[in-house]
Amino acid sequence: MTLLWEVLNGSTVRPPPIWLMRQAGRYLPEYREIRAQAGSFLDLCYDPRLATEITLQPVRRFDLDAAIVFSDILVVPHAMGREVWFVTGEGPRLDPMVEADIDRLDGEGLVDRLSPVMTTLAAVRKELAPEKSLIGFCGAPWTVATYMIAGRGTADQAPARVFAETNRDGFVELIRRLVEASADYLIAQARAGADVLQIFDSWAGVLGEQAFVAWCVEPVREIVARVRAAEPDVAIIGFPKGAGILLDRYVDRTGVDGLAIDWTVPLAFARTVLQPLVAVQGNLDPLTLVNGGRPLVESVTAILDGLSPGRFIFNLGHGIRPETPVGHVEELVAMVRDWRGGNGNG
Repeated sequence: MTLLWEVLNGSTVRPPPIWLMRQAGRYLPEYREIRAQAGSFLDLCYDPRLATEITLQPVRRFDLDAAIVFSDILVVPHAMGREVWFVTGEGPRLDPMVEADIDRLDGEGLVDRLSPVMTTLAAVRKELAPEKSLIGFCGAPWTVATYMIAGRGTADQAPARVFAETNRDGFVELIRRLVEASADYLIAQARAGADVLQIFDSWAGVLGEQAFVAWCVEPVREIVARVRAAEPDVAIIGFPKGAGILLDRYVDRTGVDGLAIDWTVPLAFARTVLQPLVAVQGNLDPLTLVNGGRPLVESVTAILDGLSPGRFIFNLGHGIRPETPVGHVEELVAMVRDWRGGNGNG
């Protein structure tokens, strides 16, 4: 079994395994070379040959403990019939949805339409060392719905929050369809070779308590149940970014094996409240990795001392930023690899 899988199934590993969200991407010169030759970003996601190479690049360079398939959370709405495109320097764009569009979403045949991703996973698994995990992923229904409704990311995803309150029946139906599509997609990824799956809920933090339970917790609980029924051996990490003190409720109700936490979560809270419940993954501020120097050393040391005595996977608190110096990533990995113990104080 892989180190990540062992931690997610209850083991404590020292030094902890490490991988980085968005580890395959724009900060790597070898990625930029491929990107310059490719077509659109979605074309790149759907090209198994290129996506396989990009997925493996950071594992080769840094000897990380996992590869995460190169793709995007918005391939699910794209496969359901929505227009999706990416604007350089600005991010994803979709045609904003209205309630009448929900019935036009096509979940049938979604896995077939996303078969290039499964081809990539299978190819990566063949090349990846057996002790390294292969991570598949999807966006959580709430986060994917926010992009589908607004057509882009906004400061607080207000369009989706308003839609959920003023068109509740329609929003319930949209979430239901995304739950089914996401579960089918994750099951297919597990069958293609992923031993770990992560569910990204990047906009969980904009919701109040009741809405968080309704739109973040319950849909992920249903996805986890469906995936477990079909592929009981795969480990599942949830990442409800910004959920704060609601994180323990998320863990308790969803049943995830691992919880990714952002950099705003206090280490003492993570150690005393969360780690007794679940394996914790995180939580270096990506900007600290960009800046490097003494703050990087101090932050990494504090995280390792605070969380490594328990079930822990080192990661960032969100995706690696494109301006991150490669040398800082090398330094980070070396610090984690060299860690052999700590005082347990966060």
